[in-house]
Amino acid sequence: MLTVNLTKPELTFDALRKSYKNLKPTDVALISTALIEAGRFAMATHDGLDYEWSVNDYEGMTRSLFAEVAQVQEGASQEKMTKKAMAAAEAEEPVTLQVSLKPSFKAGEAVLGDREDLKTLVADIFAEGVEYLFSPTDIGWHWTLERVNWATISGGDLRRRVKFKPTFIEGAVAVELGPGGKRKASKK
Repeated sequence: MLTVNLTKPELTFDALRKSYKNLKPTDVALISTALIEAGRFAMATHDGLDYEWSVNDYEGMTRSLFAEVAQVQEGASQEKMTKKAMAAAEAEEPVTLQVSLKPSFKAGEAVLGDREDLKTLVADIFAEGVEYLFSPTDIGWHWTLERVNWATISGGDLRRRVKFKPTFIEGAVAVELGPGGKRKASKK
C-alpha cells in the first residue's frame, strides 16, 4: 500500500521514488501529482449516487446529506431543553457524520494527459491500495461540507453541531493528520 500525503506532496514523490526505482524523476512527479489530485478531487458517494467536487454537484450533495443532518437535529429537538441545557448541548462534542469518498480517476488522468503507460501504472497503484494522509483542508468535499451553513439550509437553528469525516472506499483508506503531523487513529 502506497502512502500519499496530501499535505506534503514531496513525501509522496519520495515514496514513489523508493518503490519505482526504474522510473524517470519526471514520470515519478507526474504519477505523484496524479495520485494527489485523485485524492483532493475525490468523488463523494451518498445514497448510491456519485458527486464530483464541483459547483454543479454541490447542491445535490448538500440536499442528499441534509436528511442525515435533519435527523441529528430532530433527535436534539425532541429532548425538552431549558436554555441552559441548550447552551450545554451546543458546547458538546459535535455529531460526526461519515462521507464516503473514492479517488477521482478523472482528475488523476487529466494530469497524465496522453501517457497511457503512466495511466496503467496509476491504476495498478490504486489496485494495490492507497493510504491518503490529509489535513482538514486537503480534500475538496471535506473542506466544502465543513463550511456549509446548515442552519440556513434547514431554515432554522441548529441544536447540535455537525462535523464530517471522510472515509475512502474502493481500495483507498484515509488517515487525518492532527496538529504537528501526529496521526489521529481512524475508527472503522
